[in-house]
Amino acid sequence: MAEKKQVPLRLSEKLYNAIAAWAEDDFRSVNGQIEYLLTECVKQRKKDGKYVGQSIDEEPDFDIK
Repeated sequence: MAEKKQVPLRLSEKLYNAIAAWAEDDFRSVNGQIEYLLTECVKQRKKDGKYVGQSIDEEPDFDIK
């Protein structure tokens, strides 16, 4: 198995909390959830040559309380 690279990542608190809640729902660690999401985005891009969303560079608006 190939060795995994470590990448420092800075997230806003809102984004981290949203990913952490999602990870808990999916029974994954936060790191595992981020890796899963990135893998799915790369698969989608390879599939149709497009990014997952047209607004990928826009700041997300989280409706989290």
